[in-house]
Amino acid sequence: MSGEGKDHEEEDEAKLPGFRFHPTDEELLGYYLRRKVENKPIKLELIKQIDIYKFDPWDLPRVSSVGENEWYFFCMRGRKYKNSVRPNRVTGSGFWKATGIDKPVYSNLDCIGLKKSLVYYLGSAGKGSKTNWMMHEFRLPSTAKSESPTQQAEVWTLCRIFKRVTHHRNPTIL
Repeated sequence: MSGEGKDHEEEDEAKLPGFRFHPTDEELLGYYLRRKVENKPIKLELIKQIDIYKFDPWDLPRVSSVGENEWYFFCMRGRKYKNSVRPNRVTGSGFWKATGIDKPVYSNLDCIGLKKSLVYYLGSAGKGSKTNWMMHEFRLPSTAKSESPTQQAEVWTLCRIFKRVTHHRNPTIL
């Protein structure tokens, strides 16, 4: 009997009717990631802390706290090799590949963080096939000039995972 009540309580807590979690880049960096890095609690666990690289992207929605089309995670960015600055972004079935350089995110005129776009590839590097899975990886800018490049490589990131929607055009009939 007590087990039934617990299930009912969890069901009541799990759903927030009408709630949509759709933060801006500025909110992700200036509030959520900054609070995580500064060890300040957030009342609702909207963003789970997991090692996203232990999952393939299609498995991540199941472990997310919120989200229908976008899923958010705190993740420590690891290194590919012990003394390397290159991040390790390999998963069980493929890898995440950066599509360009870090783009600064501004609040007023201040750079509050960096955003990197990545695409998920099935298979191994050099032989992988591109998928529609995308990631925006956010990180705070480096604050200490004394930090070594390897220290800068192991930082908290906030990752937004989503599946890119491809639109097929109907052929024009002349």
